[in-house]
Amino acid sequence: QVQLVESGGGLVQAGGSLRLSCAASRTGTIFTVNNMGWHRQAPGKQRTLVALVSRGGYTNYADSVKGRFTISRDNAKNTVVLQMNNLKPEDTAVYSCFANERASSRQYWGQGTLVTVSS
Repeated sequence: QVQLVESGGGLVQAGGSLRLSCAASRTGTIFTVNNMGWHRQAPGKQRTLVALVSRGGYTNYADSVKGRFTISRDNAKNTVVLQMNNLKPEDTAVYSCFANERASSRQYWGQGTLVTVSS
């Protein structure tokens, strides 16, 4: 069974920072992951990609977060971290971690964590 466990959401004032973490694992067997990253979904809006990082370290960011958010990962631990700085009210959303398994290309999701940025 694959699990993605997220942490780090919460309430912050505009201009503040939050750090989201996600750990991916599979019970009993090795779980090798290619891309990992984060999507977000604001109320009444579609889910959109925030950032991703490949196993080799390639990163991709949504234009709206470039220069403010930084994604990083630890391949040995299958963890991914999203450092969010200079947060804006429009960053308010549920942030969900994802991981793409190398063997099957299947995408797995975390349960989501709420980030609220007050003005």
